[in-house]
Amino acid sequence: MEFQATGPTERSTTGTLYGRGASPAVDASPAEVRPERRNPPSPRPDPTVVTADTEGAMTDAYVSRETEDPPLAQEAKRAVEILNPSGEITMPRPPRRRTMCVANQKGGVGKTTTAVNIAVALALHGNRVLVIDLDPQGNASTGLNVPHHSGVPDVYDCLIDGAPLDAVTQQVEGIPNLWAVPATIDLAGAEIELVSVVARESRLKRAIEAGGDNYDYIFIDCPPSLGLLTVNALVAAEEVLIPIQCEYYALEGVQALTNNIELVRSHLNPKLDISTVLLTMYDRRTRLADLVEQDVRNHFGEKCLNAVIPRNVRVSEAPSYSQSVMTYDPGSRGAVSYFEAAQEIALRGAQGAQVGGVA
Repeated sequence: MEFQATGPTERSTTGTLYGRGASPAVDASPAEVRPERRNPPSPRPDPTVVTADTEGAMTDAYVSRETEDPPLAQEAKRAVEILNPSGEITMPRPPRRRTMCVANQKGGVGKTTTAVNIAVALALHGNRVLVIDLDPQGNASTGLNVPHHSGVPDVYDCLIDGAPLDAVTQQVEGIPNLWAVPATIDLAGAEIELVSVVARESRLKRAIEAGGDNYDYIFIDCPPSLGLLTVNALVAAEEVLIPIQCEYYALEGVQALTNNIELVRSHLNPKLDISTVLLTMYDRRTRLADLVEQDVRNHFGEKCLNAVIPRNVRVSEAPSYSQSVMTYDPGSRGAVSYFEAAQEIALRGAQGAQVGGVA
């Protein structure tokens, strides 16, 4: 059998004998190979040469590093400012006593936390402060590390038995200018017992008038309701501090509270006024918090403090150690925010702003 020689195999442009996509081998003669042109490398800057611009930038960097404290140093500086161990930093004292009721019938908005921490901040900076725990849960008493077990003289004795305020007041340990009137479990039945008492709405006011002249501030921590205990606080106070959580449900309860305040002002306490609104549990990661803040500030105007209390785990941890966040972690964001809120309240009272009857 003879084999006939055939011509060279034709290669398609789409493939070769060795598979698709491979380009055919082309023999390039030496004359056809052209050397690749490359740009010469740019000269590298000599690190030993310092120009005027470089010298200025380096100088600014060194100055900023020298003048700016590291984060730990900044936190320590804030902690010293808040704790004020030397007593050199003082907040202005009001011309006369300010009695503030911390109220909001919605639970979990930060009433007790606000009352305790603002009271501690003011007391640490030269003001004489009294906290009256009017909530049967006794959380303010726990936060101030004041005994409030059954049998301890408490605010119940003032409401039901007519005891003077001085007889049930306790000094808060570790804070010389702070006192507290605790609440025990007996207070849970006070609303039922007050129904048959004469002038039941003004029992707390009489107790304060009988022994509350030695204080610059009196904060009344109200229960999350609009019952007789809250009415007693509204009658006894001249100003209302409303903590508002930066969520939609908190806005719903504000309207009912303001209506109740108007009723008390019309019939029982003409001096009562909403002087301060504080935004709490602000979460800057959510757009809802910004919307709630805008609505509150548009509605209350200048009554809303510039300071905003953020969500901070230190604020939640402090009560488990029977402390306020001001003493538990004075360098935390929560402590700094409450310190700024206390400063605003003190400045408004001392400057004679028209809030809550302070002239």
